[in-house]
Amino acid sequence: MHALTINFTPVIQITDEQFFQLCQRNELIRFERNADGTIVIMPLVGGLTSIRNANLTAQLGNWNRDESLGIAFGSSTGFTLPNGAVRCLRQATSCLRLICLG
Repeated sequence: MHALTINFTPVIQITDEQFFQLCQRNELIRFERNADGTIVIMPLVGGLTSIRNANLTAQLGNWNRDESLGIAFGSSTGFTLPNGAVRCLRQATSCLRLICLG
């Protein structure tokens, strides 16, 4: 499956608060936002990917608990980047870097 991109910018500029509310009211939909304000609707992951993500998240959480290095996040947590984009981390190494640098 591919992501669906929607460009609202010719009609409306969606603020950070409006984007947050959109995500809160549609919890089952994975939204991301590009730096230019376009909204990206991400496809759901399959069962095998979900199992793999759950195992990685558990291992990362256990490792972080034991090492007390910071905060561990799940793979679907949205982070606001310096350019204004909102993205989910997609790799465990990104989470590890975030914890080690954070």
